[in-house]
Amino acid sequence: MTTSKLEASTSTVEASQFQHTPFYCEENVYLLCKELSKKGIADEKSSDLFVVLISNEKKQIPLWHQKASNRADGVVLWDYHVICVQRKVGGGDSPSQHLVWDLDSTLSFPCDLATYVSETIRPTFQTFPEFQRYFRIVHAPIFLRNFASDRRHMKDSLGEWLHQPPLYEPIVSEDGTVHNLNDYLDIRATDVVKEAGHDMTDPVFTQKLGVVVGENQLEEFFSQIP
Repeated sequence: MTTSKLEASTSTVEASQFQHTPFYCEENVYLLCKELSKKGIADEKSSDLFVVLISNEKKQIPLWHQKASNRADGVVLWDYHVICVQRKVGGGDSPSQHLVWDLDSTLSFPCDLATYVSETIRPTFQTFPEFQRYFRIVHAPIFLRNFASDRRHMKDSLGEWLHQPPLYEPIVSEDGTVHNLNDYLDIRATDVVKEAGHDMTDPVFTQKLGVVVGENQLEEFFSQIP
């Protein structure tokens, strides 16, 4: 599919067209990737999509312009969040404008990556060290094959739901794994890649858990993808 067709197809997309269960962003994005491919908005094999899981050791990450916020600036302190980034290739002299698909955002849907970073992540905003955000980037085809969640993280010590789960069946990986969400969300500062260029991006196409970058590396990462 050409860039022009993709751009035309995203102009009429609304978040309400996609499955969304509050507090289950990882499952929402899993289904979103499949639906974007099914609708022809993304590559049929989801090869232009990347799942981005945002968290840190403290499980405290501030993000702005979130629908769940009661504040005017839309800030929420999530334990983690998950979004989809679509790699776009500019035509001719046009620069690439990668797109962020965030079903929980009040920004445009989708939103270009540069705007999302400046408005939602705000890397220049001074925060305490414990609020530093890290980003695990997983190539969508790999994520769709391997991700699994039986939603155990949404139950309290008595087995009661903290938040009501989706009505559809839990997601099981292709190899039969029933839960590995914790593996994806174990995101630490020591995991952040130090290399630049292809040394930073190549592993995302081969590693089950992708790569982890810092908040000042996110745009650079997608600009380096061949």
